[in-house]
Amino acid sequence: MDRFHVSVLLQEVIDYLQIKHGKKYIDATLGGGGHTREMISRGGIVLGVDADLDAISFIKKNFKFQISNLKLTLVQGNFNEIGKIARENGFEKVSGILFDLGVSGHQFDEAQRGFSFSKEGPLDMRMDTALTVSAKDLVNGLTEQELEELFTRLGEERFARKIADSIVKARAKKQIATTRELAEIVKQSVYKSHYDIHPATRVFQALRIAVNDELNVLREALPQAVDLLEDKGRIAVISFHSLEDRIVKHAFIKFMEQGRGTIITKKPLVPTEPEVRKNPRSRSAKLRVFERSI
Repeated sequence: MDRFHVSVLLQEVIDYLQIKHGKKYIDATLGGGGHTREMISRGGIVLGVDADLDAISFIKKNFKFQISNLKLTLVQGNFNEIGKIARENGFEKVSGILFDLGVSGHQFDEAQRGFSFSKEGPLDMRMDTALTVSAKDLVNGLTEQELEELFTRLGEERFARKIADSIVKARAKKQIATTRELAEIVKQSVYKSHYDIHPATRVFQALRIAVNDELNVLREALPQAVDLLEDKGRIAVISFHSLEDRIVKHAFIKFMEQGRGTIITKKPLVPTEPEVRKNPRSRSAKLRVFERSI
């Protein structure tokens, strides 16, 4: 099978979801299907959802047997409609739901998707290519103040004002159209010595979150997911930055205060050193798990 995406915290997710034969599960962020494959191998019946048509095409090609045997139901869609998608496909009550947030390895590696500052490609960053606004539109269309606010709020970028100023000056001469162009503008506007990561990392994060409305989508999805769980059913969420993790943490606390269940992971689980060495993209991952009580 082609390498589309390396699943993060695979064993931990499967163990905490407690996959049981014949029970139904939802993989709300299907990607390359690594988590789903393991769920099915343990007897689970899976509804796989992804907004990315590339992911759907990959799964159709590589999971033909599971699809034909009704072990996997495939839907292209955004997980902020997870309740509707589940009901339409016979997954009204499930034993577990997984959200593996962030960008897949394929999306990073495919230059034309525009997610990576290390590859030359169009400034796009749309997970669902049917969306009308791209990162290029934001970079060239927002005011300096709006850019500063965006990089501060969604990227937690301390040099947001300086970077926004540099972008506005650069685009006055010529439209900023590619990932490398933007990355170089950011790099030149700040001292690299201030960073332990690439200077453009947080700017690209902020733009990606804004283009895909990721934080609002997550806020909308989690309450719907809890409603879909049967008694003792679990939600597992893998986040990759503090903004996502904070939303998940507070949502789980709220669910517990409402008497809807228990937080299983008092502190988030993180990848082991061997996993990080094998898959460096996993280094910032955090897993939180909530169990429903009815």
